[in-house]
Amino acid sequence: MMLKAEPGFVKTLRQSVMAYAFNIFGIAAGTIIAYYSGLFERASWAVVIYPPILSARGVIGGLFCGRLSTALHLGTVQPRFSGNTKSFYLLFHAIVFLTFEATILMGLIAVLFRTIYFGAFLAEFWDMLNVLMATMALALTVITPLTLTVSFITFKHGLDPDIILYPIESTVSDVLITAIYISVLNAHLAFNPFWRYTFATISLALSFTALYMLAKDMREPEFTKTLKESLLTLVLVSFIINVAGTILGRVDELIREKEEVYQSYPVYVVYPALIDTVGDVGAVVGSTATTKLALGTLKSSFSSIKNHFTEISGAWAASMIMYFAYSVLALTIKGMLTPLNLMRFSLLLFTVNVFAAVLIIIVSYSVAIITYQKGLDPDNFEIPIESSLADTLTTVSLLAALTLLAWI
Repeated sequence: MMLKAEPGFVKTLRQSVMAYAFNIFGIAAGTIIAYYSGLFERASWAVVIYPPILSARGVIGGLFCGRLSTALHLGTVQPRFSGNTKSFYLLFHAIVFLTFEATILMGLIAVLFRTIYFGAFLAEFWDMLNVLMATMALALTVITPLTLTVSFITFKHGLDPDIILYPIESTVSDVLITAIYISVLNAHLAFNPFWRYTFATISLALSFTALYMLAKDMREPEFTKTLKESLLTLVLVSFIINVAGTILGRVDELIREKEEVYQSYPVYVVYPALIDTVGDVGAVVGSTATTKLALGTLKSSFSSIKNHFTEISGAWAASMIMYFAYSVLALTIKGMLTPLNLMRFSLLLFTVNVFAAVLIIIVSYSVAIITYQKGLDPDNFEIPIESSLADTLTTVSLLAALTLLAWI
C-alpha cells in the first residue's frame, strides 16, 4: 500500500513545492506593507481592511480557479482566450458581479465591526468603500487575465491546475493587490481631489459593469446558480475575514507593546506569505477532492479521507518546507539572519503552521464533502470558504504562537 501511495505523494509534494514557491513573492507584499506601515497610523481603519481586501480577492480568485480547473478537466471550458464556451463567459461575468458584491459586503461589515469594537462613525464607510472598490476594480482588470494565462498554460503542458493554479494565482494576486491597495490608500490619504474623483469614477465603472452583466445574464441558470450559491459564502466570508482584520490589529498592538521581545520576528514581512501558504494547503486538498468527486474516483464520505491522504500529506509537507524558506528570506531581508534568530523565528512559523494547517485541512475536506452531499457545486464554496478561513486561522495562530513563545 505504501508503494502505491508513494508516487501520488511525490507528485503532490513536487507540484505543491513548485506552486508554493511563488509564495516567496508574497514576501514582496509583506515588505511593501512593512515599509508603508506608517500609512496605518494616518487612518486607523487602513490596517483593519487589509486582510479583508486580501481575502475578498482570495474568495473571488479561489472560486474562479476552482471552477476553471474542474471545467478544464471536464472539458466544459477550453484552454483558449477567444472562441471559448458559453460556460466560460458566464463564469467570467459572474466573477465581475461577485467582485462588486463582495466589495459592498466587505465595506458594510467592516464598518459594523469598527462600530462595535472601536465606536467608529458611519462617515468612515465612504472612505473605506471608495478605497475598497477602487482597489478591487483595478485588481480585477490586472489579475483576471493572469489567472486565465496560468490556467491555460499549465493545462496545456500536462500539469494539474488543481495543484498549480490557485497557489500561483493567490500569491501573484496578493503582491499585486497589496501594491494596488497601498497606491490607492496613499493617494486617497493625500486628500488630492483629482485622485478622489478618479477612484470614484473607477468605482462607478465597476458598479455599472456589474449591474449590466447581472441584467444581461440573470435568466441564465448557470449564471444565477453561481451567484445564489456564492452569496451565502460571501456573507459568511465577510464576517470571517473581518475577524482576521480585528485580530491583526491585536497582533500589531502586541508587537508594538513588546517590541524588545519580538524585535527578531519580522512578522509583517512574512504575513501575506503565511496566509497564502495555509490557503494553498487547503486549496490543494479541497480542489483535488472536488475533482475526484466530479470524476467519481472519491466517495462523498468523511471516512474516504484516508483515500486522499497522499494529497493531504504532500500539500502539508510542502508548506513546512516553504515556512522554513520564509524564515531565512525574511531574516536576510531585515539583516537579522543569525543561527539564534533563525531557530527562534522558524520555531514561531512552524508553530503557526501546525495550528493553522491541521484546521484548514479538516475544514477544506469537510466543505468539499458536505457541499457535494447536498447537491451543490463544491467549487462555488470550497476555495472561497477555506481561503478566507485560512486568513483568519493563520492570523489567530500567529497571535497564539506569539503569545505562547513569549512565555517560553
